[in-house]
Amino acid sequence: MGKYLSAKCKICRRVGEKLFLKGRRCYTSKCALTKRKYPPGLHGPKGYPRLSEYGLQLREKQKIKRVYGVLEAQLKKYFRQARRKRENVAEEFLKQLEKRLDNVLYRAGFFTSRNASRQAINHSHFLVNKKKVNIPSYQVKVGEIIEVKKEEMKKKIKENISKEKQIPSWIHVDDKKLTVKIIKEPEKEDLPKEFDIDLVTAFYSR
Repeated sequence: MGKYLSAKCKICRRVGEKLFLKGRRCYTSKCALTKRKYPPGLHGPKGYPRLSEYGLQLREKQKIKRVYGVLEAQLKKYFRQARRKRENVAEEFLKQLEKRLDNVLYRAGFFTSRNASRQAINHSHFLVNKKKVNIPSYQVKVGEIIEVKKEEMKKKIKENISKEKQIPSWIHVDDKKLTVKIIKEPEKEDLPKEFDIDLVTAFYSR
């Protein structure tokens, strides 16, 4: 599968807000957006241009794509699956992104970025219901238990865990055993509020 390999800080500068793609660095004065609050490129210092309705939809779609670290084809697939269920398409769309294994481990506080979470999964450091899973896009299910496979990874995770991090109500984290249990489906109040998901659904519904 392809990857987005360009500088992640440029993504935040293009959008004009912090997307926290580089973990701890985003919370420090080294953050590129803190230093340069304008878009990248030759004409960046002129500021952010006024966007059309289509431009706003495209920017929000790109934003959600970069935050969750998925490619265009995969994002379209999630939208098609959400539309088939004939419920609230926007909520169902976000639920599928939230239930990705790499996102769950990030939400649990095991990693400071989804990118770090994705890398650890690719390297087979986690078990789901005692079975090895090395697919970051794996959709977790209610009742499943995620645990760390090796002691080396447990030490790294313990360094990352912060008591201040808010854990979503649909997952339970055991800080001692370093396990994550999916206790229910994500509900509306559990879904992220930083996206204007209606713009994204409007983009794909054209």
